[in-house]
Amino acid sequence: MGQSWFTKLFRRPSEDALEKLLTDAESGDARAQFDAGLSFSNGCGKAPDYEQAAAWYLKAANQGHARAQYVLGVMFADGRGVPQDDAKALTWIGKAAERGYPEAQHTLGLWCRRASFKDSPVGALESTLEAYKWFRLASAQGCKGSEAQFECLAVRMTQQQVIEGNRRVAIFPAAA
Repeated sequence: MGQSWFTKLFRRPSEDALEKLLTDAESGDARAQFDAGLSFSNGCGKAPDYEQAAAWYLKAANQGHARAQYVLGVMFADGRGVPQDDAKALTWIGKAAERGYPEAQHTLGLWCRRASFKDSPVGALESTLEAYKWFRLASAQGCKGSEAQFECLAVRMTQQQVIEGNRRVAIFPAAA
């Protein structure tokens, strides 16, 4: 009888599989580089090695791998495997959001929403419009919690502001 779905999902890669993965990653395969980062994050049968994970995520992120960009941004935000750096976190999460990665769009919406509380009135409006845009885009892809976030913002916005937020969604390249 075959392995259960649970066993298949949580099994560690064999040494041969890990070796092949690293060979593919070293040859420049962005998907393999992301998977190598994931393997090191999960520990590859040992303790997690976040520095190695970040190095592999960076390689994949530099090739435009959106999920790697997002995860690397989160690592910079948390200071996990890399020095904590909000500017780098925002850069990488922003790149992933621009590529259409829904979790990055949701996270960017949260950051814009938080900024709207700290900004001047003009800056607060711009941050709110950007938060609305990112939540709407993430929601359209089924990202959990995004619909409630943009609806909450819309209730507090004027009709003109909602129209502007929807315009930004409509002109977003990934929305086409």
